[in-house]
Amino acid sequence: EISDDDSPLIYGAPQPTADGRFPKARHILGLMGFLGFANVYAMRVNLSVAIVAMVNHTAIPETTNSTLDDVCPARGNDTDGGPALNGEFAWDESTQGIVLGAFFYGYVLTQIPGGRLAETLGGKMIYGVGVLITALFTFLTPIAAYWSLPALVIVRVIEGMGEGVTYPAMHAMLAKWIPPLERSKFAAVVYAGSNFGTIVSLPLSGWLCSVDFLDGWPLAFYLFGALGVVWFIFWMYLVYNSPSQHPRIQPEEKHYIHRSLARRDDELLDSTGDNSIPWRSIFTCMPMWAILVTQCGQAWAFYTLLTELPTYMDNILHFGINANATLSSLQYLTAWIFGILSSIVADWMLSKGWLSQKNSYKFWNSVASIMPSIGLVGVAWVGCNWKLAMLMLAGFGAFQGAIYPGNQMNHIALSPRYAGTMLGITNGAGNMCGFLAPYIIGSIIRGNETLSSWRGVFYLAATVNVAGNFFYLLFASADEQPWSKQRPQVR
Repeated sequence: EISDDDSPLIYGAPQPTADGRFPKARHILGLMGFLGFANVYAMRVNLSVAIVAMVNHTAIPETTNSTLDDVCPARGNDTDGGPALNGEFAWDESTQGIVLGAFFYGYVLTQIPGGRLAETLGGKMIYGVGVLITALFTFLTPIAAYWSLPALVIVRVIEGMGEGVTYPAMHAMLAKWIPPLERSKFAAVVYAGSNFGTIVSLPLSGWLCSVDFLDGWPLAFYLFGALGVVWFIFWMYLVYNSPSQHPRIQPEEKHYIHRSLARRDDELLDSTGDNSIPWRSIFTCMPMWAILVTQCGQAWAFYTLLTELPTYMDNILHFGINANATLSSLQYLTAWIFGILSSIVADWMLSKGWLSQKNSYKFWNSVASIMPSIGLVGVAWVGCNWKLAMLMLAGFGAFQGAIYPGNQMNHIALSPRYAGTMLGITNGAGNMCGFLAPYIIGSIIRGNETLSSWRGVFYLAATVNVAGNFFYLLFASADEQPWSKQRPQVR
């Protein structure tokens, strides 16, 4: 017999047998979720590349607090990968930090509401509309930029609000759809869409910025905005909130999911009755704080590279925009591959009983935090040797993919019922670091584009990341919390 919690499934109790037919309804959910995250991340990061082409760098005053050995020599045309671009906007580093960070104001704002709405109304509509809003305002980004700086900031904030609901909404759906022993690798596939979207968006946006049609850089926003609208149409037809609501799911798959989740049916999970959230219990739960703190550290390091690496490649290593964007994407390619592989290994180790679920979370989270931090320190020391810098980023950066078997599914273990809300809390807090990073980096650089200035940026990111992981090691848990086991009232 399968108990009400996930532990017997994780530690070796017999499991129901899955129907062998393919594709299954949950696989279609996984594919569409993957493409959705790929699209929203493409729309998020294209500005990191486009801003290199948008800004008129020659119009920005520079400080002279540097020596010859603190700057890198200019590259020849044979290695820069494209022409140097000078745009029409005279934005200094501080203003660029405001533009790049504006997205995160909206993104943080809708995290908790997105999770709660997904738990009560269902994740399908919340996730889908979130992607659609992001797509529509991405399409409007060039228009807003030409209009005024405040208009651009407002549009980016609204984009962030749309995308902010996607992660908690998907978490709420995974809690209803995915058996425990499939969660690590399934989450790796779905959430790795963010890496895939970054891999595609960075070089493609770089190429679009270099073409002459419509000034080049606006095309990066028009293309991905249009793709987001097309994705929304397919999502609304193919995906449903839960197995019990899916009209085309095979009975065998539906039974398998229900049995694996230890439910006779998913009535509890579908309930929209009186299901108040135990806010005090959640906010006094140390394992939840462990997730929050480590996600903050990982987000700081992640967004330091996501938003600022193209600028570093342009101003310090002197790469043209095409080579800049392509090389910047390498770490996301390696992280995508390692994320899927590590999740498969993690689920296999769990099925063999070699690691408890808690120790599995801690082990993989440490890999995802410590190894990329070593890479950041390495980049700070290799200086102008761009080959070693790329090796540090793409090699050590690959290990950030281990977040999927690390803390990413920890919310569902603590509370399947409130996983979406908890993800909203921790992801929202983590991404506050995301919008703080560009401002802090702008304050560190202050027009002084030197190796020593950027070393401070990389050291800070590595330190915050490792410190967050240490907190996670102390307080993380994989046990469902007592307040989560209380049954909601269904009227």
